[in-house]
Amino acid sequence: MNVLIYLIPVALFLGGLGLAAFLWSLKSGQYEDLDGAANRILIDEEDDEIS
Repeated sequence: MNVLIYLIPVALFLGGLGLAAFLWSLKSGQYEDLDGAANRILIDEEDDEIS
């Protein structure tokens, strides 16, 4: 039972850290262009530098 004194604050800290990272990613625009990466893989760009 004494181990809960250490585990509960650690779990709350890690949960808060994860929430802060998620909110930072929302604020920095990580989820703005969800279709861009999916469409970029389909574009066939030919390299003109190949000899």
